[in-house]
Amino acid sequence: MDEYVVVINGKPEGPYTLKQLQVLKISPDSFVRKPGMDDYKEAHELLELRDFFGFEKQVTLPQYFASLDVRLLAVIVDYLIIFAAYCLLALVAVSFIDEKLFRIVVSLSGLVLIPISKLIIGSFMESSSRQATYGKSILGLKVSDVQGLKISRSKAFLRNLSKLICIATLGIGYLIGFFDKKQQCLHDKIAGTLVIKDRLL
Repeated sequence: MDEYVVVINGKPEGPYTLKQLQVLKISPDSFVRKPGMDDYKEAHELLELRDFFGFEKQVTLPQYFASLDVRLLAVIVDYLIIFAAYCLLALVAVSFIDEKLFRIVVSLSGLVLIPISKLIIGSFMESSSRQATYGKSILGLKVSDVQGLKISRSKAFLRNLSKLICIATLGIGYLIGFFDKKQQCLHDKIAGTLVIKDRLL
C-alpha cells in the first residue's frame, strides 16, 4: 500500500496511509509526496487521491516557460538521436549494395528523411501522454496548450509544420520568443501552444 508524506504547517510529516490521510482531512491543495516521486504535488494532481477523496482535478496555469536556449538544446538532442538511427539504417542498407557510387548516392539522398522524421515523430510524441520528444523529456520540458493541458495530434502537427514559416522568415519566427514573456515563438503562437517546465531551475 502506498504511503504519503504530507506538508502540514510548512513541515513534511508522515508517512501516512490513505485511511490516515482521511483522518487528517487533507484538502485538494495539500502538498503530498509518495515513494518514487521527485517532488511534492498537490493532492488533486494524483489520480488515486482524487478517486479516494472525490477531489476534482484543478487546472493550474503554467508558471514556468522553457527558455529558447534550453529548447534549442532539446532540438539538438532530438536530431542527434534521429541522425544516429538514420546512420544505423543507412549502414544496413548500403551493406547490400556493391557499387561504391551508388552507396554514396543512397546514403546522401536519405538525409532528407531526417527533418521529415523529426516533424512526424515530434507531432506524435508531443501529443502523447509524455507531451515531449526525447530531447524535451531529458531536459524536463513539455509541450502544452495555453492552459497547460495536453495538446491534440492535429495541434501538434500544426505546431511542427509551422516551424517551416519560422525557417522561411530566416529565423525571425524563432527570435520573437526572446521578446515574449511566455517564450512563445511564431509556431507556438500559430498553434496556441507553450513549452513549459515544472519549476524554475
